Amino acid sequence: MGRERFPEATKLLITADAGGSNGHRVRAWKVELAKLAADTGLEITVIHYPPGTSKWNEIEHRMFSFISMNWRGRPLTSYRTIVELISATTTETGLTIRAELDTDFYPKGVVVTDKELDALPLTRHEWHGDWNYSLHPTANAQSTQR
Repeated sequence: MGRERFPEATKLLITADAGGSNGHRVRAWKVELAKLAADTGLEITVIHYPPGTSKWNEIEHRMFSFISMNWRGRPLTSYRTIVELISATTTETGLTIRAELDTDFYPKGVVVTDKELDALPLTRHEWHGDWNYSLHPTANAQSTQR
């Protein structure tokens, strides 16, 4: 979707919470982003919200409240139902949501070693490099694939 709308893009900015599967300490998150950078040729910059501040994430306020209103009172009986209800969500100002079910398998317990982490094409930013960093589109990222 992004490639169609922004075919000349060379960079991608991701804002993320500090916890969960995309947290600033999650090594697998960084490995997968490095793979994405290599696959797309995009430099990916990640800026994590400090712990406890995700409540100020604008997209949560613009999107999730409308999703909740859209599926209110409807039984969420299957993944298909959930995806369809999310996809049918719109706002009066024209916000629409695209949702797809990801059926890929993601194994649990994958360990990323210090050596693998150090090999990533990752540059930490000067200010809070633990929360703010860029992954560069190099072939080195492919060597971390399992």
